[in-house]
Amino acid sequence: MEAMKNNLWRLCQAQGLPGREEAAANEIKRILKEMGLMPESDAMGNVWATFGQGDEHLLLDAHLDQIGLLVTGFEKGGFLRVGKSGGIDRRVLLGTPVVIHGSKTLRGIVCCMPPHLTKGGEDEVSELEDMAIDTGLSDDELEKTVRLGDSVTFLAPITQLMGNRVTGAALDDRTGCAVLLRCAQLLKGQILPRKVTVLFSSREEVGSQGAQTAAFRLQPDACIAVDVTFATQPGVSDKEGGKLGGGPMVGLSPVLSRRMAQKLFDLAEREQISVQTEVMEGRTGTTADSILTTRQGVPCCLLSIPQRSMHTPAEVCDLQDMEQAAQLLAAYAKEA
Repeated sequence: MEAMKNNLWRLCQAQGLPGREEAAANEIKRILKEMGLMPESDAMGNVWATFGQGDEHLLLDAHLDQIGLLVTGFEKGGFLRVGKSGGIDRRVLLGTPVVIHGSKTLRGIVCCMPPHLTKGGEDEVSELEDMAIDTGLSDDELEKTVRLGDSVTFLAPITQLMGNRVTGAALDDRTGCAVLLRCAQLLKGQILPRKVTVLFSSREEVGSQGAQTAAFRLQPDACIAVDVTFATQPGVSDKEGGKLGGGPMVGLSPVLSRRMAQKLFDLAEREQISVQTEVMEGRTGTTADSILTTRQGVPCCLLSIPQRSMHTPAEVCDLQDMEQAAQLLAAYAKEA
């Protein structure tokens, strides 16, 4: 799992909000080149690499971007107003340290109103437009460094917890990206019965435009999307999430290929890889929803890594789940 961990750490240190994934994309390109693969990219910011031969083309996709904030205005006293970039959970923003990516990198704190001064007391959660970031700079200094539209990310570096658990702010979906990189490492130098493309798609958090356009260009015959899903914790039952450390979750949904899912289950049993089942009633909320309707239609499957505290500065995943996901994808790619 050391290779998985190394790649994950490198990816999580590179920021990449939707439409601004350059830093994360460049790190992925560097890793692919170190593996002897030739990365390609497009105007949407997608990155991919293709290897193997054969008439069938299998696409493996994970999204590059992470959630964050955008600067929307200035307030006197060195404060910034912000809006969301992706699915921010405003409940966890108050008092959170952040990084402002202006002409210089700045640090700030999302202001937290003392509960004594709010009408709802401790139970009130401010609307995002009512929040501000305290930078500690003068108005002149701030306006020379920050522009409207600049990115803001959580100051929450990836950290090892007990055992195989890790926490950080960008694990959705740098975990999936690390899984694809590990899968490519496992397949390196092997003769495959099909062509395989690992795609790191852009803008999933704002509509999956990257995955949609890349799939149109690459014309896969089938796709497995790798993302995160809910993990059990207080308030999240076994029916609503998977167990951390219990293995990746194979998705079952009316929009997904049951044949591909069954093949993953069969391979997991043969290779003694732990997997869990995730049942969805319709759309999956992942890039699979966009890829499956590309061109004449692309059969899709979904493999998800259980995650606690999704869309917060302290997302939690298990490295063993990620390693098993990579092993399972490699087995699928090698299967004739």
